[in-house]
Amino acid sequence: MKGWETLTFVVVLLAGMIFGSIIGDILGPWLPFLKVSKTITWSPAADLEILKYDLNLQVKLNLCSIGGLALAFWIYRRIK
Repeated sequence: MKGWETLTFVVVLLAGMIFGSIIGDILGPWLPFLKVSKTITWSPAADLEILKYDLNLQVKLNLCSIGGLALAFWIYRRIK
């Protein structure tokens, strides 16, 4: 059952970040500092002759997405 709890936790946190980002986009015209974001990129790659991979992960964080993340964490702890 531990795997399902971890998956639920990750899904709730991702939903909170997406919700916060949407709120930031909606409120951005009136409060421009909410749309300022910082991009974090991670690009691991390898060529092992028989296996080659290239993975690009990018996360754009803004003030509202961090707030949504905190709210999602709080909600998850309250329902747990």
